[in-house]
Amino acid sequence: MSQQLKQQLPLDQLEETIQWDDSGLVPAIVQDAASKDVLMLAYMNRESLKKSLETGQTWFWSRSRSELWNKGATSGNTQRILSLRYDCDGDTLLVEVHRQGPACHTGEDSCFYRTAATAEDQAAGAGAAERSTASGRFAVLAELEQLIAERHKERPEGAYTTYLFDKGIDKILKKVGEETAESIIAAKNGDNDELRYEVSDLIYHLLVLLRERNLPLDDIMRELERRHERPRRD
Repeated sequence: MSQQLKQQLPLDQLEETIQWDDSGLVPAIVQDAASKDVLMLAYMNRESLKKSLETGQTWFWSRSRSELWNKGATSGNTQRILSLRYDCDGDTLLVEVHRQGPACHTGEDSCFYRTAATAEDQAAGAGAAERSTASGRFAVLAELEQLIAERHKERPEGAYTTYLFDKGIDKILKKVGEETAESIIAAKNGDNDELRYEVSDLIYHLLVLLRERNLPLDDIMRELERRHERPRRD
C-alpha cells in the first residue's frame, strides 16, 4: 500500500462495510485534495478497490468495456490517492487525490465542466456557494487556497501568484523567508499594524508553498488535530 495512503479498516472489513450494488459495483467520487473540485465519477468493484489501496493510484471498473482500468495509465493523467472514505450508508466512496493533468477524457480538468444554470445565475451564486462550503472565521483561508490552486492551474498572465509559480520553488522559499523575517522585525518593533500586514503576507506565501508542493491545507489541519489529541504534558 502507498505510504501516503492510510485506511482505518483492513481491506476485508472495508469490503464487507461497502454496500455493493447488484453488479458488485460502488460509485466513487474523485475530488482534488487541494482545490476541492469534484473531478469525476467512476465505479469500483472489489478488485479495483484492492488495487487502488495497494498502489495508491486510482483503479476503476469500466462498465462499458467490462474491464479494470488504471486512471492515467495511457494518458499520463494519474491520480495519487490521499484518502478514501465512504458515506454514512456505505454505498458511495469519496477519493481525495493529487492529480497529474486533467481528469476528463475531453481535456477538461473536471468531468463536470458543463452547467445547467445560466451564466447570470452562476455568477450571482458563485460567491455565496464558495463561502458556504467553509463557514467560520477561517473561511477566507479555504477561499484563498482555492484561488491559489486556480492560479496554479490557469497561470493568468500578469498575476503575482503566476509569477511565483513560474519562478519555482527557490523563489517561493525566498519569499517565505523574507516575510518571516519581516514578521519578526514587526513583532520586535511592537507595531501590531505592521505585524498584521506582514503575517498576512507570510500566510499567503506559505499557502503558495503548500500548493507548489501539492500539500493540501487540510493535511496541516489534520496534523494540528493529531497534536491536539495527544496527552498533554503540562
